[in-house]
Amino acid sequence: MRPTLAAALALVTSAALLGMAPPAPEEPLPATLADTGGGDQLITAVAPETGSTTGAVTWWDRRDGDWVESGTAPARFGANGLVEGGARKQGTNTTPTGLYDLPYAFGIEPAPPGTTYTYRPVGQESWWCQDNDSADYNRWSEPRAADCRAGHAEHLVSYGTQYAHALVIGFNYRTPVRGRGAGIFLHVNGSGATAGCVSVPADAMRAILAWARPEARPHIAVGTQDGTTAITRY
Repeated sequence: MRPTLAAALALVTSAALLGMAPPAPEEPLPATLADTGGGDQLITAVAPETGSTTGAVTWWDRRDGDWVESGTAPARFGANGLVEGGARKQGTNTTPTGLYDLPYAFGIEPAPPGTTYTYRPVGQESWWCQDNDSADYNRWSEPRAADCRAGHAEHLVSYGTQYAHALVIGFNYRTPVRGRGAGIFLHVNGSGATAGCVSVPADAMRAILAWARPEARPHIAVGTQDGTTAITRY
């Protein structure tokens, strides 16, 4: 018998002899969240604290009512850490915390094998508009809209590493608030911290896209381990 198993059995036996109940198993993280979006898949992105630029992304499936971990990877966050999504300001290089849907995926490279999520290919005319004065604010714009200034938009094909594969995070997306921020994605790691997105290694991004099922309505919860931006609040 392995020592770890023997120790666990001894703990249970001692507890029984003392009339104590054995320690309850730790709940999976999604079970502790205030909301998971109502679907059967969830991505959690957790940083130690608001000033952190690194943490972990884990993707989960709900099976027979229980959340089961399907994969995990190291994550990177904004260069200036994380901030409550509703209080975020554009251009601050902060990652917004909160619970968000994942409208669609995109990429410069073809969709990974097994991908069933809506996947939009990036071409030379593909832009993401971040111009507060444009009707296309926080939207894919192809070709770039006349009222969306090039200096206030991302030419997606220019980010060959980061946007090889990505998922749009629904932050400030359905009804955009000007000045709150645009172009928040889950994408492949670049050279360091992000401008406000969440990033993971390339193999993890491919695995997430092959895992995500539109009928399971996946969401992403972004937050810290505790405090006012604790992931359990969302």
